[in-house]
Amino acid sequence: MSDDKKGRRASPGRLLVTSLLLFLLLAGITALVLYLVYRPSKPRFTVSAAAIYDISNASSQANAISTSMQFTLVIRNPNDRASVFYDRLSAYVSYRNQPITPPAALPPMFQEKDSTVAISPVLGGGFVPISGDVAAGLATDQAYGVVGLRLVLLGRLRYKSGPFRSNWYGLYVRCDMLTGFRKGVTGPVPLLGEPECKVDT
Repeated sequence: MSDDKKGRRASPGRLLVTSLLLFLLLAGITALVLYLVYRPSKPRFTVSAAAIYDISNASSQANAISTSMQFTLVIRNPNDRASVFYDRLSAYVSYRNQPITPPAALPPMFQEKDSTVAISPVLGGGFVPISGDVAAGLATDQAYGVVGLRLVLLGRLRYKSGPFRSNWYGLYVRCDMLTGFRKGVTGPVPLLGEPECKVDT
């Protein structure tokens, strides 16, 4: 058999491979363009107000504390093409990396594109065990009039952009703030400086 005939027989196979590679290349470019167009940005969180109604030690337990606090958390969805679903949300407050409120479950939430919503959960109720160092530090800070707290929000989110829905992503938000609070004074407290919220998904 001549080389010319072999070349003619091999050409349909080469054409098929070339067509397949071209299709994959175009599909990859299309997927990249869609990703760049619809790629969502993380939501932004800000604490705009705080109130402390109670911080008290248990009379029967030396290292247990009962608290009642409320925070206004402003959530900004910066995406003009993607809405956000939030699910399995819970929040708690910590002091020196130790929880001082039990986790509170929050309802699921849907946020429209390019929008801002605010939630104001009341956290606390019931006694939470704490270390002696945390109890002493909290008492000292209250006497000084400045208490550093961290609001933690946990859950999961996913994005809806046009016909596309993303997978669920874990959500971990931590907002560090300094509050002006003295023992015996209850209600709204000033936020000293700009509370910084970090968002991990």
